[in-house]
Amino acid sequence: MSQQRKAVALISGGLDSMLAARVIQEQGIHVEGINFFTGFCVEGHTHAIRKRDRNKPKRNNALWVAERLGIKLHIIDIIEEYKDVVINPKYGYGANLNPCLDCKIFMVGKAHQWMREHGFDFIITGEVIGQRPKSQRRDTMPVVARESGVGDLLLRPLCAKNLPPTKPEREGWVDREKLYDFSGRTRKPQMELARKFGLVDYAQPAGGCCFLTDENYSRKLADLWRARGERDYELDDIMLLKVGRHIRPRPHFKLIVAREEGEGRFLQGYKNRFVHLYPVSHSGPLTLIDGRLEDGDLELAGRIVARYSQGRDAERVTLRAVTPEGEKTLEVAPFKPHEISPRWVL
Repeated sequence: MSQQRKAVALISGGLDSMLAARVIQEQGIHVEGINFFTGFCVEGHTHAIRKRDRNKPKRNNALWVAERLGIKLHIIDIIEEYKDVVINPKYGYGANLNPCLDCKIFMVGKAHQWMREHGFDFIITGEVIGQRPKSQRRDTMPVVARESGVGDLLLRPLCAKNLPPTKPEREGWVDREKLYDFSGRTRKPQMELARKFGLVDYAQPAGGCCFLTDENYSRKLADLWRARGERDYELDDIMLLKVGRHIRPRPHFKLIVAREEGEGRFLQGYKNRFVHLYPVSHSGPLTLIDGRLEDGDLELAGRIVARYSQGRDAERVTLRAVTPEGEKTLEVAPFKPHEISPRWVL
């Protein structure tokens, strides 16, 4: 009897990676999934916090995909290793701070290492030619295979017929005729294939969970780097950039203002690490201050916070500020909307 081959699939939680794994499963190959945790892809976290996202699935999509496919999923924390990809991408960024090509090379390389250590035969990804402008082009796909070190052990089942045969195809481990020739940005072929497989309730097929592709998030991260004078971050930085209204009225400090009750509860977990303030005469948001405060800055911050409180139309709003020197009470006149410069709001 021929040996059953084993493939490891990069599972992002999206439709494409789920379909790629299922296509290979259909050929009788043992498939296990691998998901790399960078800290930038936790959409269930924000859905759980914000009231407006209450109806969105609060789930880890990679785990959900693995459950639907009936495969084992290995989640690997790469937060520290991944920093160099984000900070120093060899191939640069996409439209925002997304180092997509470097990211794909890095993850495929890590998967290749895992594959060899665990006795697997080849790697599956859900890539489709022409779908992503940075990493999924005909000219960049060979770069991923070459620089990751995986070579022709990287199989892309959804667009394999548009590419030269890989070793799994040449050796007969998989039947090339049962692979696909998808291309371009349309997701209709993938959605039709999902229907044939009976796969429903999957993550939005055109969506991606990486916050680095988001313009607003990237702007906040770039601002963080400028303010600190270095390109670095910690996991808490990643999480806080996803939450609240970020306002930088001075180069040396910014405010993180809760926009609703759920965000306020989340920021409560960080308040002991930051100077923070909140209205006491009116209902209003908990606000963290990130940076250093100089003369007059606390009152400036208070006037901004008062603007976002229920006392925005009052003559004076009383706030409580908690600083390293102790608690302080402030009475301030709320800013009017036109007094908050659009340049301050990140």
